[in-house]
Amino acid sequence: MTKLQPVRGTHDILPDDYPGFAHVVGTAREVARLYGYREMATPIFEFTELFARGIGETTDVVSKEMYTFSDRGGESLTLRPEYTAGICRAFVSNGALQQQVPVKVFAAGPMFRYERPQKGRQRQFHQIDLEVLGAPEPGADVEVISVAADILERLGILERCVLKINSLGDPECRSVYRGVLVDYYNGHLARLSEESRARLERNPLRILDSKDEGDKEVNANAPSFADHLNEVSRDFFVTVQDGLAAAGVPFELDPGLVRGLDYYTHTAFEFVTTHLGAQGTVLGGGRYDGLIAELGGPPTAGIGWAGGIERLVMLANAAPPAPRPVAIAPLGAAAEARALGIARTLRRQGIAVEQDYRGNMKRRMQRANKLNARAAIILGDDELARGVVQLKDLDSGVQREVALDALAAELKD
Repeated sequence: MTKLQPVRGTHDILPDDYPGFAHVVGTAREVARLYGYREMATPIFEFTELFARGIGETTDVVSKEMYTFSDRGGESLTLRPEYTAGICRAFVSNGALQQQVPVKVFAAGPMFRYERPQKGRQRQFHQIDLEVLGAPEPGADVEVISVAADILERLGILERCVLKINSLGDPECRSVYRGVLVDYYNGHLARLSEESRARLERNPLRILDSKDEGDKEVNANAPSFADHLNEVSRDFFVTVQDGLAAAGVPFELDPGLVRGLDYYTHTAFEFVTTHLGAQGTVLGGGRYDGLIAELGGPPTAGIGWAGGIERLVMLANAAPPAPRPVAIAPLGAAAEARALGIARTLRRQGIAVEQDYRGNMKRRMQRANKLNARAAIILGDDELARGVVQLKDLDSGVQREVALDALAAELKD
């Protein structure tokens, strides 16, 4: 029989590794809570149409990377490749949410994309996600970026990141800029990569983000979006920059930071690092004021970001150690049975207790040391008869007798 392995692009999060994963999610959840965000979750699969409309049929995610299948009823379903479209769909589907704007939500969970596995990027991966729906003001942009900065700071990552921001303007100036950009690229068709020539009609703004060296040379002299912002968009972007400065969040302007789809507006941002090799984005997002209307909902502003948990784990400081347990070591059948009740009583009072299932005293104490236990509770027939235990401090080696009804208080002290 062939030895079973995980599917390519997936991985197990083993017990030794899970504390780092939980540390990232727990830190993000706590910071989001401090800003007033409530947690939610969406289904792992949705109708394929949602992502085709919400992410864009011309994007690589939709055209190349989605896990799409037909269910037994003939419906086309897709494993979610990102959170934003599903959260916006939930807003459209649930009228109660529409009565609560602005809706501020945090989410964390697995995503699925069929792409080449590489450092920090898998086919099943996990993201933390933050969204604000129904807040068109630039203050929302400042807040979501501030939440991200605070999470990265708590994880010990922020000092190794640079926040890059850009303005994508409103639909009016975006349309003007798109025409100017297409005219420019049409004058340099021979120098563009095949992929960028294909994007020229469908999604020309994405050419600005091309990694192809030839495209980069063409982009060096491309017209700047900043030169084509109207007054409303310029004022909005200045307010965002002033707000970030007031909040103490440093940033750099990056004219090459773009989002290709028309429902993206105003602020786009990324926290990038040089500590992950070529794939340097740690967390990124932007404003998408046209998305919910695109999905059939009422016109509703939106802004948010997502960050890959696996990448954050690679960069984050170590997770705080778990509280050290107490080991209980009974001697004899009667003590073994009584130890079960003692252990449960202590656990119900918040004390972590480990109890081995077999072995003599030497083996049980070896196990206690391996578990890095802070103390051992030793219990035999004599102790049972007198209602006491022997409590041994495994750091100092000091052992003393403690009454059973005082045991929890002693361990808490």
